[in-house]
Amino acid sequence: MRSSRQDTEKHREAIIDAAARLVREKGFDSVSVPDLMAEVGLTHGGFYRHFASKEALAPLAFARAFSTVDDFLETATTNHPADPEGALREFFATYLSPAHRDDPGGGCATSALAGDVARAAPGCVAQQAYVQGLEQTMDKLEAVRGNPSAEDHQQALVTLSTMVGALLLSRATRGTAVSDDLLSAALQAVSPKPE
Repeated sequence: MRSSRQDTEKHREAIIDAAARLVREKGFDSVSVPDLMAEVGLTHGGFYRHFASKEALAPLAFARAFSTVDDFLETATTNHPADPEGALREFFATYLSPAHRDDPGGGCATSALAGDVARAAPGCVAQQAYVQGLEQTMDKLEAVRGNPSAEDHQQALVTLSTMVGALLLSRATRGTAVSDDLLSAALQAVSPKPE
């Protein structure tokens, strides 16, 4: 019996979701097609009904992985509809939390994929998808403040660099006192001060 169109789309979405999680946990090059398909309970050969290659899946998996930060921002802005500073404080507290540190597969793609993309060939599909996701994250972060200026853009670059760096270092030192200290120090540095 052939799968229906709905089942095919459901399987495709499951593959993209699993790839988005696995690339953040293991890195793009470490995720094999057989492992990915086993994760969603499908056969290895079934992958090629959905994607021409693993590289064809990369932009979709990266885009899905980058949506996590969008979700963090959306929740914060929903909780603080008329208070951009409050929304940013909540977003930074979520991003720079032990829970986020301890969940790379469900967390920020910017930090989880940085090392892999840094080792990738310039201009490759993975780097292109990463840059696109990073730029979209920057745009959304700037939009929370409204009417961003060139100075706001510069500050957003510094803020994002601080956040991502702190999260990476915190993950690398997980289980030690310095891991929590890195998150706390970065949170204090980037959070808007209440007036």
